[in-house]
This record gives sequence, structure tokens and C-alpha cells, in this order.
Amino acid sequence: MLYVFNHHFSFQAFAGTDEKLDQGMTGTSHPRNPAPTVDVVIHAAGRGIVLVERKNPPPGWALPGGFVDYGETCEAAAVREALEETGLEVVLTGLLGVYSDPARDPRGHTMSVVYTAQALDPGRLKAGDDAGKAAFFALDALPPLAFDHGRIVRDFIAGLARLRP
Repeated sequence: MLYVFNHHFSFQAFAGTDEKLDQGMTGTSHPRNPAPTVDVVIHAAGRGIVLVERKNPPPGWALPGGFVDYGETCEAAAVREALEETGLEVVLTGLLGVYSDPARDPRGHTMSVVYTAQALDPGRLKAGDDAGKAAFFALDALPPLAFDHGRIVRDFIAGLARLRP
């Protein structure tokens, strides 16, 4: 049993070895956690969803999204990432889900909070930040998607189907 001083100023017990621990910037041990990320399904009726073609590895088409900055809410990160990658100001319309499969990102363990959104002006769509291209895709004509974004889009489509029996 390994005991670690946690952020609640108490000791926390961990079974096993210190493989589950990282050394922080202060040199103190703390549990390794998945990196928090957000993704945004920006949907426009009749146009489909917005996807971005990634400039950086891993390559491919993906939902707009990225890492949550320290001190930032997930909601603010989703709005920021949508604007940075697509040029679109969005209004978040719902929480689609939380996706945390350790294998969802080949770069390392991430946990994504996924929001649905609508663009205030879809005509302003333009790739930016680390996106090479940005485009609307019909839900029945999607390219292969990076990460676990195929699963996320399938969950989104299933939600739409429940709304339109």
C-alpha cells in the first residue's frame, strides 16, 4: 500500500506500486490522471456537422476540440476551441457525454467532455489554429474520423433519431 498526500490535505492510499504516480513540478508525488479535453459537435440543420482536418498528429478529420487550460471551465474551453479551430462563435446546446476510454487518443490517456452546439453564423466557417481545413459534412457522408470521434458522432446521430421518431 502506498500513501500519498492529496489536494484535500489528507493522505490517500493507493494499492500497488508507484507506477500510478507522477512527479509534479514541485517534486511531490501525485496520482496520474487523464488529461481533460473537450470536443464540440457543431450541428446545422440541412448542412450537417463541422469537422476539422488536423494539421498535427494524429492526422485525419475530427470534431473541433482540444485541451482544457488550467483555470478554465470545460464549457469555456469548448467555446474557445470551436472559435480557434473553426472561426465560429457557438452557443452550447447540450452535453452529449463524457468519453474516457484510455485508448481513445494515441498520444495518451485523455477524458473528453463532449458538447453539442450551434453556430451563431455558420457562414463564418474557416479553419484556424491547428486545423488545416474546416467544413460541414452531411451526417450520411462523413470521412473516416480520428480518435473515438466516430463513436461520438454515432451517439449524436442516435440522439437526433430519438428526437425525430
